[in-house]
Amino acid sequence: MPLMAQDQKSRKRFAIALHGGAGKSPTDEDAPAVMKAMNEALDRGVKELEAGGSSLNAVEKVIRFLEDDEHFNAGKGAAFNSADGHELDASIMNGKNRACGAVAAVRTVKNPISLARLVLEKSKHVLFTSDGAEKFADEMGDKIERVDNSSFNTERQKKNLKDARKRATRAVETPYYGTVGCVALDSAGDLAAGTSTGGITNKKPGRIGDSPIIGAGTYADNATCAISCTGTGEQFIRHAVAHDIHSRLAYLKQPLGKAVEEVLYKTLSAGDGGLIALTADGDIVMEYTTEGMARAAADSSGLREVKIGR
Repeated sequence: MPLMAQDQKSRKRFAIALHGGAGKSPTDEDAPAVMKAMNEALDRGVKELEAGGSSLNAVEKVIRFLEDDEHFNAGKGAAFNSADGHELDASIMNGKNRACGAVAAVRTVKNPISLARLVLEKSKHVLFTSDGAEKFADEMGDKIERVDNSSFNTERQKKNLKDARKRATRAVETPYYGTVGCVALDSAGDLAAGTSTGGITNKKPGRIGDSPIIGAGTYADNATCAISCTGTGEQFIRHAVAHDIHSRLAYLKQPLGKAVEEVLYKTLSAGDGGLIALTADGDIVMEYTTEGMARAAADSSGLREVKIGR
């Protein structure tokens, strides 16, 4: 549900929301660490925006922090694919001019969100994948930290892989997905959005979900809103979810809350996932149709909220 009334007229000086993935809620064992990380990530984003930093900077800093935390399925805690390796995806978009950058199936980039931003700023393209993305990272030199693919290994994801491989013969609980994302509004009135993920456990090599697809998992336009999605990527791609919500605001003049509700509950199927969204007035919506979604938000009026379940 919206955190602020949609008819509120005063625009916030800044606002920010982030998510740590929709799906099954974190285990009791992991919940404290997830809450701690969400709080610290929010603090980093708020600090950047309070100091007059750009929404792009806030989004990148928040996501980099979450990529470095193994409790999320992005960066350090990325899911294993069916070849026992990791392929990471990320995208970022500037609502001021709809400039965007994305990378998919990268294997040696410690922080894919930063490489995505360099695609935005240092290339004439939008999306690099696999070997092309790795080569672009080579060209960026010391701007991008590189690591061995095995550095993304975690015991949690090893267990998820083992469980996923059992699903062909028996039912196994859906895991906590752990994709991360952030949307922000800065004091200049500019929106930005970003998303980063390790994908689906046991995915086929080369599979790409919605997170690096502009218009599906990520979108930002100062005239409407900034959005970051999480869940079953194929569904978000099929329905161009992020762009659909933007279009509902742009053409149907729907309030953000209604647009999100119609897409999540009518266009998508129950359990497909969730999203965070933010307008240029600072209205925030964080909604999902799964068991839980780690999420947090804050703004210049004093709002602060951090939750990982219902």
